[in-house]
Amino acid sequence: MKPFLLVPILAAVVTGQPKTYPELATETAENLKVAAGEFDHERREVMIPMRDGVKLFTVILVPKGARNAPILLTRTPYNASDLTKHAESAHLASVLQGYDNVTDIIVEGGYIRAMQDVRGKYGSEGDYVMTRPVRGPRNPTPVDHATDTWDTVDWLVKNVPETNRKVGIIGVSYDGFLPLMALFDPHPALKVSVPMNPMVDGWKGDDWFHNGAFRQTMMSYIYDQQGTRKNETKWWSTHYDEYDSFRRYASAGELGKARGLDQMGFWRKIVEHPGYDAWWRDQALDQLLARQPLKVPVMLVHSLWDQEDIYGAPAVYKAIKPKDTDNDKVFLAIGPWYHGQMNGEGSELGIVKFRSDTALHFRREILRPFLDQYLKDGAPKANLPVVSAFETGTNKWRALPGWPPASTARKLYLRADMRAGFDEPRSSEAQFSEYVSDPAKPVPYRQRPIDSSSANWRKWLTDDQREASGRTDVLTFTSPVLTEPLKIAGAPVVNLVASTSGTDSDWVVKLIDLYPDEVAAQPAMGGYQLAIAMDIFRGRYRESLETPKPLAAGVPLAYRFALPNANHVFLPGHRLMVHVQSSWFPLYDRNPQTFTASIFWAKPEDYRKATQRVYHTPGNASFLDLPVVSAK
Repeated sequence: MKPFLLVPILAAVVTGQPKTYPELATETAENLKVAAGEFDHERREVMIPMRDGVKLFTVILVPKGARNAPILLTRTPYNASDLTKHAESAHLASVLQGYDNVTDIIVEGGYIRAMQDVRGKYGSEGDYVMTRPVRGPRNPTPVDHATDTWDTVDWLVKNVPETNRKVGIIGVSYDGFLPLMALFDPHPALKVSVPMNPMVDGWKGDDWFHNGAFRQTMMSYIYDQQGTRKNETKWWSTHYDEYDSFRRYASAGELGKARGLDQMGFWRKIVEHPGYDAWWRDQALDQLLARQPLKVPVMLVHSLWDQEDIYGAPAVYKAIKPKDTDNDKVFLAIGPWYHGQMNGEGSELGIVKFRSDTALHFRREILRPFLDQYLKDGAPKANLPVVSAFETGTNKWRALPGWPPASTARKLYLRADMRAGFDEPRSSEAQFSEYVSDPAKPVPYRQRPIDSSSANWRKWLTDDQREASGRTDVLTFTSPVLTEPLKIAGAPVVNLVASTSGTDSDWVVKLIDLYPDEVAAQPAMGGYQLAIAMDIFRGRYRESLETPKPLAAGVPLAYRFALPNANHVFLPGHRLMVHVQSSWFPLYDRNPQTFTASIFWAKPEDYRKATQRVYHTPGNASFLDLPVVSAK
């Protein structure tokens, strides 16, 4: 190019004179129309208006040739557009595969798939509120997820000509919370609801707290969800080992402040409400649904090793099943899964193998007949049992008339000399076993280095617990070798009599299946300590879940709390084991073991070692009430 030709061009730019060169015409299509002849479905993207004028972005996928087809709806804060674009494919099965393997039900059953961004997230208008409460004392507006679902269903049945005007709602986790919200004043066209691993009570045992202990590993979720509308800003790591990342800060409150979490409304509310006050109770869906009429058939789906929402599904079943007087509206499915695994491959969890694809069985033999019965014209009755529960240990599906099944409470005593057994302790035994809990060296919740990326996070509940059992700040009580099967079904209940030299304490209790020293069929399971049910209780809430009180130092006090539900057979040759410890880090924030107004703002000087004692005497016996069922 000749340099002198640039002069008039640059001069024109500077002086604002007309350009002295032609433009090239754009080659981008003005309004692209996809040639969809090879597609087996049609994709429609619409903005559905709500009663307050806010419009919600919705993707509708209609199988080619569909007529009188039911609609399966999922509402989500996780990007409806991306979740329905797993692959650049003409085939609906490939498009959906990334989010939900109910894909096999949708494609084989000819369902229309609808997925919608909740208000305030991704393509939808409006403001985002974490698990937006039901209209009432915590939500003075005229809209909630119940009204948004009603308005969405109403629009779908009026504007999707291929539908038979029957809609079901389904989802996992937050997307499982939303099918529960749909049960408040449901639209007449909503024929079925399937909440899988739903968020129900964030204080008692789902995402945010467990019995008052804060689940600080969920801080990253809050940051990602409420930092931006489209989750564009992400929580960051500072250490390869997350134990070290969290240990840098004296408290979860200090970490949140350092990371800017105080800019987010939900984080501020959590910090303001560390106890189970009216703010939490007014949002507990099991309690709210217990007061609602039961109009829509529901299948609650629960995972025995759900690392996020292990409380919700059984709690809702317990709350609403008494309303099912005809025994035809409330069903429960229980599987040996992590959070959401029922929608994937279910032949194993971590190192534990089940000898069949339990998730595929659930989808084909339980979920699809249930959906078809209520959503497809002329479909046969599913004839399902009220409860379909996979029994671990024997690895068999059981058809049950209710949950939990009839059982006998048997006391598994924590005895002196680190023994566990069904015989009461004797007065001649040592009064207590003790350990020193040091907040400077909290017990890791899994083997270090800790990596909570999604693939690892899913499996931690089935980690081998022997790493913890070798520590001096973890008590381990072990039974004799079993000579016959021992079957439990339901929630084991902890009855712990313990003292601390401090004025506050956490108590972590684990019920474990201790495998034989050698397992010929699977050598890696030799001596494996498989947790069947485990949880934490924050001592300051011993007398009142709402109002914390300091503990009397050195005084044996009774703590009673339920562990998560189990459906397990301890086989002959195995032993029962119980762990007791006082930290579970960094899954839960550290208890300073000195009473403070709020552990969110505990100072470094508040953290002190404490001597912890678990008592064995006849008048102060510690035990677990096991829901023992007759083995068949």
